[in-house]
Parts: sequence; structure tokens; C-alpha cells
Amino acid sequence: MPQLMPQRKSRKDSIASSPIAEGILAKLPLEAQKWAESLPWEQRRYVLSLCHLICATPPEKQAEFLDDYTADGLVSRVLQDRDNKERVKGYLNGFHIHTELSELVLRNYIRQFYIHSAQDAHRQPDLYLESALKLVTNIEERNNVFNYILGFELLKMMFRMSWWEHEKLYRLQRNQEAFIKTYIKPIQRAHEINGIIVPRDIDVFFAKRDHFIQKPKVSDRKLIELVMATFTTDVVTNFGFSIIRHLKSFCFDYEYVFEPEPEAIFQ
Repeated sequence: MPQLMPQRKSRKDSIASSPIAEGILAKLPLEAQKWAESLPWEQRRYVLSLCHLICATPPEKQAEFLDDYTADGLVSRVLQDRDNKERVKGYLNGFHIHTELSELVLRNYIRQFYIHSAQDAHRQPDLYLESALKLVTNIEERNNVFNYILGFELLKMMFRMSWWEHEKLYRLQRNQEAFIKTYIKPIQRAHEINGIIVPRDIDVFFAKRDHFIQKPKVSDRKLIELVMATFTTDVVTNFGFSIIRHLKSFCFDYEYVFEPEPEAIFQ
């Protein structure tokens, strides 16, 4: 009696029964898992080639690719989230920041988020692509775009403050020490390094300290570069998120902070 040949497993069955493949695919959304498992061999080769190219590409180029490949779709989805958009718009108005959250502004911010993440990747390269993929696939991560925008706009405002205004701002905060360490000191250090504000006569107590009341003069483009170079995406995003979660986490009084400095304060 002829022996029966063992049945050959289908490619789909072999993927489903492979612990390694199953573990990797399990990290994908269910819809993406089904799509990946259903692909014929030829199309799987294309996916693997794309994965290889992305992983072998420097972070800055990854950012450019992801911007071109995903930004339009992300903008349309972000614009659908009207509640978060209006909430952030209200916060910005409350801080006297009049940035319009137009489609162009949102697209630029998404592109900036990728580039900013690429800069951070020099310190944590394994986290960059992961964070970018989360932004594409996860609704909660897309909400971080608004957190990032709010945090970034506030840091831009603080970069344009004088050091005297910084002092008044941190006096309003509940945890002054943490606020100074996290935000004020890095900004003032960036001012010094870039020659925007150069302290003079700091050891002479009765000297007129012009640098303390000097308003930083920074172009819009340079301002964005400074914020990105000074703070990681996590710091920017967490700053915005903390305010959205609890408005009183950042205390602000526009009239008090920006009131004119007494002329003789450092005479």
C-alpha cells in the first residue's frame, strides 16, 4: 500500500505557528496583522526591502521619507480631532500666543516633529522609528501632536523673554526649583552659548546689569532651531501634556510677567 506523503503546510499556517513571527506580528494593530499575513511572497519581498532600506537610512533621511509618505494622511486625521484642536487653541490664546492652527501649520509641525525626533535619535536611535510608527498608527500618539505644538509654542515664548521676565515667571510656579532646572536654565544657557544675551559685570553687585533686562532678538527660523537643539521631543510634548491635563501645572500672568521693568532696578 503506497505511503501517503505528509501534507505541506501553507505559508500562512507556517507564519501563524512560528513563535518568532507571531511575536513580531502581535505588536501590530490587528488589521495590520491580517494584512501582513495575507500577503503573497512577492509582496512580502517588497515589504522586507522597504524595512531594510528604512533601517539602513540615517535618522534625518528617515524623517524626510516619513514626512513625504505620511504627513498628508496624518494632517487630515489630526484636523478631524476638532476637540483637541479647539482646546489647544484656547490655551494658546490664554497665553497671548496667536499661532493659527491651520492645515499648513499642522503639516509643518508634523514634519518638525519627525526632524526633532531624528535629532533625539543621536542619543536614543532605537526609539526614533518606533515613535514615528506610533504616530502613524496610534490615535493617542497622534494627540501628542497637539501636546507638542502647545509645549513648543510656550518654549518659543520663553526663549524671547528677558531674564528678568524669566525670574518673574518662575516665581509664579508651584515647584520653582524644578521649573528653573527643566526650562529656565537650559534657555538661558542657550542664550549665552549663541551670543544672544551675554552677561557682563555679574560679579559686581551694584553694576547696571543690562543683560538681565535685555530682550532677546531672534529670528523665527533661529528660534525654532534653538528650541529643537535645547529640548528633546519628550520634554516639549510632556510640557504641553501637563498643561492640557492640569492647567494650573503652569502658572501664568501676562500683565505681571511682561510689565515694563523699572529703569533703576539694577542701578
